[in-house]
Amino acid sequence: MAFNELQTSNIVVIGTGYVGLPAALMLAKAGHKVVGVDIDENIVHAINEGVLLVKGEQLQEIMDDPTVRQNLKAQSTPCEADVFIIAVPTPLDKKNNAANLEMVIEATNSIVPHLCEGNLIILESTVPPLTCRNVMTPIIEASGLTVGNNIYLAHCPERILPGDIFYEIVHNDRIIGASDSVSQDLAARLYNSFVKGELLITDDVTAEFVKLIENTYRDVNIALANELSSVAQSLQIDTGTAINLANRHPRVNILQPGIGVGGHCIPIDPWFIKQVDEQNSRLINTARLINDEMPSKITNQIKVATQNINNPHIIAVGAAYKANTADTRESPAIEIVRLLRSEGYKVDHFDPLVEEMNFPTNIIDACTNADCLVILVEHGSVVTSLDKHKQDILNALTTPLILRF
Repeated sequence: MAFNELQTSNIVVIGTGYVGLPAALMLAKAGHKVVGVDIDENIVHAINEGVLLVKGEQLQEIMDDPTVRQNLKAQSTPCEADVFIIAVPTPLDKKNNAANLEMVIEATNSIVPHLCEGNLIILESTVPPLTCRNVMTPIIEASGLTVGNNIYLAHCPERILPGDIFYEIVHNDRIIGASDSVSQDLAARLYNSFVKGELLITDDVTAEFVKLIENTYRDVNIALANELSSVAQSLQIDTGTAINLANRHPRVNILQPGIGVGGHCIPIDPWFIKQVDEQNSRLINTARLINDEMPSKITNQIKVATQNINNPHIIAVGAAYKANTADTRESPAIEIVRLLRSEGYKVDHFDPLVEEMNFPTNIIDACTNADCLVILVEHGSVVTSLDKHKQDILNALTTPLILRF
């Protein structure tokens, strides 16, 4: 029976990590029969045992839902289905700053033996524009089926925010991109089964591009704030004061500078735009370079601040890539600590939200007999402790020096 004749579907989700597993959970909760496919047998076993490896209380509640437990299972290889969703990583090849699409290609190849007329294939992974048309379509059509005629392909970029996965995946607007109206309609019907945000219909290339635009916008604006901070320091004026005053203008909203950018999107996705059009992405390229320089700049600031201390012992707090999450992917804080240690500095690194990096007892004890406390990521709990116990922390430090970025 063709997919468009069904109220509920048999769905295979290739890749059950940060993107694929939440999607699989929501689809299972909506009543679809879902098979999560992952090459990691530990992940497969965990899903079948109802264990959530992607952290999130709300997601664990969904995993424990009886409907989900009944409708979701995992295995290491694909099988026949009505819908195939590909949600595998697309890491950056740092040698040439281009997308590594090997996992997308492998995932697409893996489903070809199981495809039949009427199937829908959805790519959720973030990719350079034209990936659906130039990379996936030739592989799919090796099955003898024709995309847009008797098999259907759509790009529906993921909507995941670490720390608030459930709300984002359900309530955010979703982009439904495909080169033909049937693929658009089929994909929209599927996401309409659990998404409460608006479904925005477009073509596949635009959908691929829009996802990159979103993260590039943020990267460029962060880079502007970081560059303004560097200029303010050279002028010996307070960056925060200058930015706050500028933001009093009704059409100005400059972000606050930081230590760089991290996560699985912002430091990676802008390079995918440059990959397809280097000539017209000069601003994007410059923003990437500015933000990638920030860990080195922050490292130098710490070195200057501690230059009069003999063999300084530094306590660094914060390892996540942003405040109030435990996600350390592409974290500039980790890079700063690495740079300091590579130059011989003694650095103890803590993060109360990251497993195995919490304080042995508390922040005061961690600072005892150390020389400098460096706050790299301002988690709410860290700021609260600092505000409440600042004098005790200063008393515990051999040199009363606290640096906040």
